[in-house]
Amino acid sequence: MIAEVKPTSPTTAGTRDDDPVALAESMVAGGAAALSVLTEPEHFGGSTETLERVREAVDVPVLRKDFVVAESQLDAVESDVVLLIARFVGDDLPDLLAAARDRGFQVLVEVHDREELAAAVDAGATTVGVNNRDLAELTVDLSTFESVAPAVPEDVTLVAESGIASPADARRMRAAGADALLVGSAIMDGDVEANTRALTRAETDTHTIDDTPETRI
Repeated sequence: MIAEVKPTSPTTAGTRDDDPVALAESMVAGGAAALSVLTEPEHFGGSTETLERVREAVDVPVLRKDFVVAESQLDAVESDVVLLIARFVGDDLPDLLAAARDRGFQVLVEVHDREELAAAVDAGATTVGVNNRDLAELTVDLSTFESVAPAVPEDVTLVAESGIASPADARRMRAAGADALLVGSAIMDGDVEANTRALTRAETDTHTIDDTPETRI
């Protein structure tokens, strides 16, 4: 379970004003094996400062969630993992992937369909997230993951993203081949620790993630 510290979002109503560090610690207490922290300020209320504070407070890997499209953005803040969205970086994906690795980042490459998956694999991605949300329409369909997952090579770690709102959804994604789940709104809405625990318990045969440099998510 990769739990997401997400103060607000264009797809949800309202904001959550709790201390992000307290939220992050509750997620870890609930069983999250890694955290995703939004650093995009305009639409998601995130910041690099929040990521720094969270990373200092927890002992699990922290993913920087942002719209990284230029190499210079990789130098904004240290994290364990950085997100590259195939749809947004296009032909620059191989160079950005290499630049991120040169800086010591693990890289989660996000895709939405098989064409983007092929581009990610060709670029050398070893960890791929399939986003069930269409970023153009902002609609969510869990069958997106189910349609893309069979085409993912066996040696690629596979993450299901977006739309996982219940233990049943978590089990569905695991059954479709997810090695990990990235969950934001369903955890942030209400008791963060309890929500994380409920979704984590829904998973079976989960992969343990720690914060050693060799660990891959």
